[in-house]
Amino acid sequence: MKKRTLGKSGLEVSALGFGCMGLSFGLGPATDTQDAIALIRAAVERGVTFFDTAESYGPFVNEEVVGEALAPYRNDVVIATKFGFKDGLVMSGLDSRPERIRLVADASLQRLKTDYIDLFYQHRVDPNVPIEEVAGVVKELIDAGKVKHFGLSEAGVESIRRAHAVQRVTALQSEYSLWWREPESEILPVLEELGIGFVPFSPLGKGFLTGAIGTDTTFASGDFRSIVPRFTPEARAANQTLLDTLGQLAAAKGVTSAQIALAWLLGQKPWIAPIPGTTKLHRLEENLAAANIELSSTDLSDIESALSKITVEGARYPAQMQQLVNR
Repeated sequence: MKKRTLGKSGLEVSALGFGCMGLSFGLGPATDTQDAIALIRAAVERGVTFFDTAESYGPFVNEEVVGEALAPYRNDVVIATKFGFKDGLVMSGLDSRPERIRLVADASLQRLKTDYIDLFYQHRVDPNVPIEEVAGVVKELIDAGKVKHFGLSEAGVESIRRAHAVQRVTALQSEYSLWWREPESEILPVLEELGIGFVPFSPLGKGFLTGAIGTDTTFASGDFRSIVPRFTPEARAANQTLLDTLGQLAAAKGVTSAQIALAWLLGQKPWIAPIPGTTKLHRLEENLAAANIELSSTDLSDIESALSKITVEGARYPAQMQQLVNR
C-alpha cells in the first residue's frame, strides 16, 4: 500500500484508510465482533495503516472493536477517533465543552487499549463553544502526550482558520466523492494554503457509487440511508445516470466503478487519504486495489467532462441533520 502525508503535519498514513463506523453503527445491524476484528486485521495485513472510529459509533462499541483488533499492531498504525456529541449520542446534540473533551479523550484511550490517540477530531463544530477554546484543550492533550494530532470534521473555512491559529490542524474530515463535490469550491484551497490534509468520508457515496444499490434496494432497520433524501427510490432512479456513466468509465479502464471513484479522489491532491468502509473482505480488497490505479490528466479530464453533464438529485442529509454541518 502506498503512503501519503496529511498536509505538512508529517503524519504518514496509507493512501486508503479504513472507515470502521459501518461495522457497528449507521448501516444496519452491527457486524459480529469477531468478524469485525478479523476484517480490520485483514486490512492491516493488506497494508492499511489508517483506521477511523469515534465514541459515537455504537456508541462506544466501535472503539472497543478497533482497539481489540489493532492492539497487536499498535505501533504500526494510525488511529483516529472523535469527540463532540453529548454523551456520545449523535441525536443528543453537540457538546465540545472542555471538560467533555478531556473526558472523551480518557475514555477513548481506555476503549482503544492505547496510551495515545494519533488523530483526535472534533466530530462537528459546536456553535456554543469557541473553536479557539476547543483547539486549546486539544493542545493541552497533545502537550500531555495523550493526543498526537488535532483534526476537524465538516468544519467551514472560518472555523478551520481560527482553530489552526491556536493548534495546527493536521486533517479535515468531510464528505467528498464523485457525487458530493462541495469541498472543492472553498475548503480544498484553504487546506492547501494551510498545509492541512483531507480525509474524505463516504468516498463511495455511502455505497451508491459501487453499483450495489439499485432503485429496488431496501435498507435494514437502523440503516441511516433510509432517512437520507438522496436515497429515496425517486432520487436513486434519477441518479442512475451518474452510475451508468461511472460504469462506462470503469469498463473502459478494466476496473470497477468503486475503484474509479476512489482513484479519482486519490488523483485530486497528494494529501488526500479517503477512508472507505465495508463489512466484506472482497469489497475491502476491491477498494484497496484502487490505490494502484493511476489516472492520467486525460483520464481525469474525461471524467470531469462526463460528470459535468449530470446533476445529482437529493440532499445528502435530512433537514434536521444538515444543521450539524459548519459552512
